[in-house]
Amino acid sequence: MFLDFYLTLKNDGLPVSIKEYLDLLEGLEGGVAQTSVEDFYYLCKTVLIKHEQYLDRFDVLFGKFFKDIGSFADLNEKEIPREWIEDQLSRAFTKEELEMIEAMGGLEELYDRFRELLEEQDERHEGGNKWIGTGGTSPFGNGGANPEGFRIGGKGGGKSAVKVWEKRNFRNLDEGVELNTRNLKLALKRLRIFTREGIEEELDLDSTIEKTCKNAGYLDIKMVPSKKNRVKVLLFFDVGGSMDPYIETCSQLFSAARSEFKNMEFFYFHNCIYESVWKDNAMRWNDRIPTFDVLHKYNSDYRVIIVGDATMSPYEITSPGGSVEHYNDEAGVIWLQRIKEKYPFTIWLNPTREEYWDGVYSLKYLKEFFQDRMFPLTIEGLTRAMKALRGKKLRRAG
Repeated sequence: MFLDFYLTLKNDGLPVSIKEYLDLLEGLEGGVAQTSVEDFYYLCKTVLIKHEQYLDRFDVLFGKFFKDIGSFADLNEKEIPREWIEDQLSRAFTKEELEMIEAMGGLEELYDRFRELLEEQDERHEGGNKWIGTGGTSPFGNGGANPEGFRIGGKGGGKSAVKVWEKRNFRNLDEGVELNTRNLKLALKRLRIFTREGIEEELDLDSTIEKTCKNAGYLDIKMVPSKKNRVKVLLFFDVGGSMDPYIETCSQLFSAARSEFKNMEFFYFHNCIYESVWKDNAMRWNDRIPTFDVLHKYNSDYRVIIVGDATMSPYEITSPGGSVEHYNDEAGVIWLQRIKEKYPFTIWLNPTREEYWDGVYSLKYLKEFFQDRMFPLTIEGLTRAMKALRGKKLRRAG
């Protein structure tokens, strides 16, 4: 089973190596994931995936692979023909990887290590809390009462199984975060578009002096409406997957923006903006907002700030059906083009370090698409971003 899952990842293009597979087996042999299927999921993710751009694809493959398995209870009794594994290894691995296998003892040793895991359980278990069985509190089995269980065959018991890799739970950004937000606020203050509104309540000193001089010294006080920063901002935050390491940074930005922009609306998306966005990650499957509604509701004088690492499969941007979470009828780039045309002042903030940008195709594509208005999420990058939002408009296509 574990080898089949490993080969599934490799055949789908994920850069997993034989050494990482052996590390996974060692972790399982050491009992790292004995008590929780969630622990098993995170163990696989930690050991096998070394770059955040593959996190989403891993989740999808993990869900598909383990959802189709009917029973694990008899795995230790099944004889797996050696030629099945040898044939798959010879087709899936490169010459260098096969040489590494030989250096570790060859296919024979790899096969034996795989079999050891299947042979650990030597009898049927019922009512326990560790082994695969029925009616107990073990996370593996069926008919039991583990709140975070993984049903193995049967019709299920309490119907409380949790599969963290299918519908992943994203957290809302915390607008109350204050840590290190002071410099962010100072940088955001550079986006100031002042207009005079309301009653005349502020002294216009220059006009008062000018009119008094022209009036032979008789005081002529001139009042004007006070200036207020009327900038309006739409914030789009990428959440989940490869953005998880940047939750704290994005929360600080969100908190600072809430403080500085009185006219601000925010929305969440995952990887690329498609036909809908959402405002509450806890309800993102049930309470979506059509992107067309956003485009129609907010005028073109809004400044748009998109925050994300822009790290994804190119198909998520350029192709219908490219989303990793649903089938999108229109490519993500179509929706980004609509946003760009409606809001000529649009920029992209990227929390990843700028020196790594050239190594990610999707990131380079979006940077060019937004006419180099992608900036790092640093104080210096924010300063340049705010200047861009006050400067020239984006060029229209064609």
